Amino acid sequence: MITREQVMERLATVMDPELHMPITDLGMVESVHVDGGNVRVGVKLTVAGCPLSARIEQDVSQALSVIPEVKDVGVDLGVMTPEEREALATRLHPRRESVITAKDSKVHVVICGSGKGGVGKSTVTVNVAAALQSMGHAVGVLDADVYGFSVSRMLAARQQPVVLGDGVIVPVDVHDLRVMSMGMLVSEDTPVMWRGPMLHKLIDQFLNDVAWGNLEYLLIDAPPGTGDVAISLSQELPKARVLLVTTPQEAAARVAGRVAQMAGKVGQEVLGIIENMSYFRCPDCGEAHAIFGSGGAKRLARELGVPLLGQVPIDPQLPSGGDLGEPVVWTEPESESAQVFRQVAKAIVETNW
Repeated sequence: MITREQVMERLATVMDPELHMPITDLGMVESVHVDGGNVRVGVKLTVAGCPLSARIEQDVSQALSVIPEVKDVGVDLGVMTPEEREALATRLHPRRESVITAKDSKVHVVICGSGKGGVGKSTVTVNVAAALQSMGHAVGVLDADVYGFSVSRMLAARQQPVVLGDGVIVPVDVHDLRVMSMGMLVSEDTPVMWRGPMLHKLIDQFLNDVAWGNLEYLLIDAPPGTGDVAISLSQELPKARVLLVTTPQEAAARVAGRVAQMAGKVGQEVLGIIENMSYFRCPDCGEAHAIFGSGGAKRLARELGVPLLGQVPIDPQLPSGGDLGEPVVWTEPESESAQVFRQVAKAIVETNW
């Protein structure tokens, strides 16, 4: 005979795909009815029209089908009341105690910065994050490039995040990456025309009001340069490490050096340098051609006394994968580019935090 305890034990293995916690711990199980070999479960979603409702329903059915006596599983989906969402928000994010900005935070924060735009910083951010995730780590990606947001497209994360009670925001889940970007809050073609105070307020919300959960690593795609957002990030995250992205050109490397100088002034450590668009490998002869010059990143690494963590080749799969929301680390794991990103991810994990 099937018992309610058996059913609840199996339901405790079902994880909410957005919150990454058992649905039993989140108060989502409303009812359990057992009639012989038939089991019917009522599950309350956080919001109406939840895009992951089909996945939750499927996961519940699969979890209960493991019980030998179960012949049929029915799942009734409901929606939490505002009071229930408020209680859940308090449970997930009590008194706005951010797991990111807390003084005793265990989350390793990596700010991917560059001196100028167009060097592939966002591409590097999402692929290194994907590499860390593929290694089994809990990873979040924050797109702090408010004016030039692109992470939402590069990870195909265009749905709006769920907002629970009192403004607690649930990051969007993309293949177990937790993602937050301005691109989820406005249409892709909408220009963001804000001055410094509004930028600071948004960054503060992204860091402190988002229920990031039990992350190990948070990768932040910062805007190029040393402006308002960079200053806000340095104030909120004094222990973060900076990963510099540049191209081989001396001009690009020189500008990236200014970001390193800023990091030093605010007490942040430069983790290392990634050189993007380092070379093009001829598909016929295999020879590498330094189309954009060479030596800039190596020189900067020597001057700063930090490692050159990787040199990413010019790879047609990188921009096309970015447009489709498919990082090459996931779609072309054996490619030369993907191997470099995994090399960088390994270096991050091995860093003495």
